[in-house]
Amino acid sequence: MVAKYLYNVNILDRIWVCQVIQPRRPGCSKIIVAWLFNFMAKQDFSKKILRILSEKPAISLPELSKWVIDDTKKALPAIASKAGRYAITRSLKGLQEAGFVDHISSGQNDYARLTKSGRVKANSYKLEAKSSLVNPTWDNKWRIILLDLPESRKSEREALRYLLKKAGFVMLKNSAWISPYPFEHLFTNIKKDLGLSTEMMIILTESLDSVTEKELHRLYSLK
Repeated sequence: MVAKYLYNVNILDRIWVCQVIQPRRPGCSKIIVAWLFNFMAKQDFSKKILRILSEKPAISLPELSKWVIDDTKKALPAIASKAGRYAITRSLKGLQEAGFVDHISSGQNDYARLTKSGRVKANSYKLEAKSSLVNPTWDNKWRIILLDLPESRKSEREALRYLLKKAGFVMLKNSAWISPYPFEHLFTNIKKDLGLSTEMMIILTESLDSVTEKELHRLYSLK
């Protein structure tokens, strides 16, 4: 009877049955472990790690693990720690192999920090989050970004162009991008994070020539 019930109910009910009704029943521990790891697989630990690392120059691995676990417990209190640490270790390894995170060893502790590529990736995720919060009502201002990176920094230039396109900017000329969307503060932070003091200029203006403005109004369907 219990076995039939365990087969038919959803996974959360199965865990409840295993923990409360028949905690020693064969297969119950496997159900709980399988569900936990399924849950952890759905948690985007890479995004969480990049977001946390973007807020500090470097973070010790134990501290990073604690922060990510604490964040995960908001969704699943009390039972996520063991599976979470395993998933964090795998995610960190993947981020290191992708070139987004550096692993630094010191005498007493190991630390993680973002590479330049990692900061670009973290800002890309921030952009996704901010895009959903953009006010659809245009404030009658144009954001212009001038980007000038030499061919020797091509990969960095392409990464920044990717972010600009993702933010809804269009290229006016090879180094000039424009958008009506309020992402100037995000790109100011990107400029600071990547040390682009002379390579990037951000302009906020209400005035463009009438021909260009008419074309941009059509392109962005602005009223």
